[in-house]
Amino acid sequence: MQNNPRNVKFEAIQGLLLNYGFVETAPRGGSSHYTYHNGIYRITVEKEKPVNSVYIKQALRIISILEEEQ
Repeated sequence: MQNNPRNVKFEAIQGLLLNYGFVETAPRGGSSHYTYHNGIYRITVEKEKPVNSVYIKQALRIISILEEEQ
């Protein structure tokens, strides 16, 4: 994902975030944005194929911070 953030499937980023302990909140009211929470960290990812690279980069930044905290 770090090498090619422009070609990531939603299921891949979803699995990564869930693996790092994030809790998923499904969209409501016709939205396509899923929200993930882990302590003070929150990220919203739009379910599209491929996922916009902005969401991938943000998720990887937060995961990097979580790894440093451990």
